[in-house]
Amino acid sequence: MRASGSALPRKPSGRPRNVRTPENVQRVRALIEQSPRRSARKHAAALGISDRTVGRILHADLKMHPYKMMVAQELSVTDWETRRTLSEDILQHIPPTAALWCSDEAHFHLSSTVNKQNFRYWAENNPRDLRQRPLHSPRVTVWYAVSRLGVVGPYFFEEGGETMTINSNWYCEMLENFLRPRLEEFDDSEDIWFQQDGATAHTACRSLGILREMFPSRLISLRGDIGWPACSPGLTPCDFFLRGYLKAEVYKHRPQTLKALKDAIREEVAAFSPEMTNIVMENFRERLRQCIVNNGHHLSDVIFKT
Repeated sequence: MRASGSALPRKPSGRPRNVRTPENVQRVRALIEQSPRRSARKHAAALGISDRTVGRILHADLKMHPYKMMVAQELSVTDWETRRTLSEDILQHIPPTAALWCSDEAHFHLSSTVNKQNFRYWAENNPRDLRQRPLHSPRVTVWYAVSRLGVVGPYFFEEGGETMTINSNWYCEMLENFLRPRLEEFDDSEDIWFQQDGATAHTACRSLGILREMFPSRLISLRGDIGWPACSPGLTPCDFFLRGYLKAEVYKHRPQTLKALKDAIREEVAAFSPEMTNIVMENFRERLRQCIVNNGHHLSDVIFKT
């Protein structure tokens, strides 16, 4: 009798071999404990096991999770008391119903953005580890402000299509010709506050003079009615939410030109709803309470309640 055949490799008979053996589980555990910041893919290559198997071992057998690393500025001993006092002052003097405009600038890359999605630390429990690094300024600079009423911005610091370095003259021009008329579009309540960090352009005499006239007795800033401490960007809504969320949404458009990048920024800022900004400002006050509990130290958890 003749039998038909095939030149293709024969499939193995029986049940497939299980590589999630106790020995491999222990090998993965040993490597993770030795190098927790190394990616699962590199661990798989070192062990000669597939990425999929290592992933299953980490999740199902070792019950580990890929925690994001937090990047924060280093705090000195003198910063702790200042941060705690600031948090107490804001909660005491500014009611939740007030329109507190928290402002900041952000730098947007046209390309080569930092991919924090690959920045993980494998462990059974959240290590709450902070990574400290210097910040580098790209070439596209955007200003915005957020409050429970919505978002004002974006404002691009540029001239003739070229990004300009922010100085007091450029900042004052933005305050007079952009911020002042935009605020008139919102509620004209007298209980309006303005917050900014201690950048030189923000705290120049001329800048502070304009801000004190626009927000009499309601300025949160270095040398303002309520001080704003150094090394505290993680307390402001622009840093703990708006900047990261906005960049994530903007880069979904995959802009290829500066014009496309600016258009994407404008589109995403316009998409913010009062419901979302209300939640953001509620979280701002919650972070201030946590800062008081932590005696001014960095927050141990990323707080964002929906």
